[in-house]
Amino acid sequence: MATIVHFDIGAEDPQRAKEFYEGLFNWKIVLLTGPVDYYWIETGDIDGEYGLTGGIAKREPSDQGILNFIGVTSIDKYIKKVEELGGEVIESKKVVPGSGYLAICRDTEKNVFGLWQDDMSAI
Repeated sequence: MATIVHFDIGAEDPQRAKEFYEGLFNWKIVLLTGPVDYYWIETGDIDGEYGLTGGIAKREPSDQGILNFIGVTSIDKYIKKVEELGGEVIESKKVVPGSGYLAICRDTEKNVFGLWQDDMSAI
């Protein structure tokens, strides 16, 4: 069964958002090196065990807030299913080198969500 595997938070000021979420939830948040500023978030569950990962980046015009990514076995297969079921792909499949693939979709009720496929060999 597919499940939420990652979330992204769009922010006008990513550094300010980092400080807010660190202070509020005690999340571990670090700036990754790369072509864009992206803060990696490590959360924990109520018992302090390792939890869901996320990120903070500069808000894009299409951002609606916190974006959940659902892990799937084949992003191509699920993109097709989204369209067959009346949804819409609003950002087509993109590679995240060395990590996997993502796509951003909209459901039939105008809710935006992401699809994520792990693939360490993605280039």
